[in-house]
Amino acid sequence: MATPLTINDEDFLKFREFFYRKTGILFEDSKRYFVDKRLLERMAVTASENFRSYFTMLRFQASGEELQTLINTMTVNETYFFREEYQFQCLVNSMLTEIIAHRTTTTPIRIWSVPSSSGEEPYGIAIYLLEYWSQLSDWDVEIISSDIDTSILNRARQGHYSPRAVQYLPATLLNKYFHRDGEYFQINKELRDAVEFTRVNVTDAAEMRLHRYFDVIFCRNLLIYFDDLSRKQTAESFYDALNPGGFICLGHSESMSRISALFRVRKFPEAIVYQKPWGVK
Repeated sequence: MATPLTINDEDFLKFREFFYRKTGILFEDSKRYFVDKRLLERMAVTASENFRSYFTMLRFQASGEELQTLINTMTVNETYFFREEYQFQCLVNSMLTEIIAHRTTTTPIRIWSVPSSSGEEPYGIAIYLLEYWSQLSDWDVEIISSDIDTSILNRARQGHYSPRAVQYLPATLLNKYFHRDGEYFQINKELRDAVEFTRVNVTDAAEMRLHRYFDVIFCRNLLIYFDDLSRKQTAESFYDALNPGGFICLGHSESMSRISALFRVRKFPEAIVYQKPWGVK
């Protein structure tokens, strides 16, 4: 009879440190059941004899396939269209007004949504621009969306959503940009083509250097999963990714002022956002 697979305290601590170094996400003791459950599932799927053999494979597998699969399993992806809509209102009414005042129409406006989750945020930005930004026809806008989870990126590219994900969309917009597919809603091809999805680990400085020249970054409810050091390093990478005068939007419970002094706090009528000062490269 096979010995049951288990995760002991030492195993958990080893894995927690390893996962933190790879992703910047630090699992508290309160997440122990969640972590153990998913580790045991992957150990069973990979036919590992015990945690030690699985952990050895995880660290040294040349392809990195199992690590990516585990990251996909461990990261939480739950969102919906027009979440924290007031920031979208701030985008079209305040941020873009200031950005285009310092820009010619020959240079595209670049917006980065990270993490992408299943695509509700970047597609929601595209819809908001189409519906509510009167100057869209005068500008070339690029929307890029990134995530560490490759499986969720594939879902985002498909643009297939449950009724729960679209529950806060006005019926007029749901009918305009989606078609019914059984119990689900499929976003139209024009919008799917309007967003470029890429994989990125925001705590990996080398990967982050590939993402540059953004005017607006939406990074909402991600940094809360990091410890102070990872938050600070990630904030500095976002700072480098922004053009001078560019903005970053965080989740309602997050404050850049507690993370980094690099950004200027901007209090617009619609929302508080954070800006890379003009004149800084």
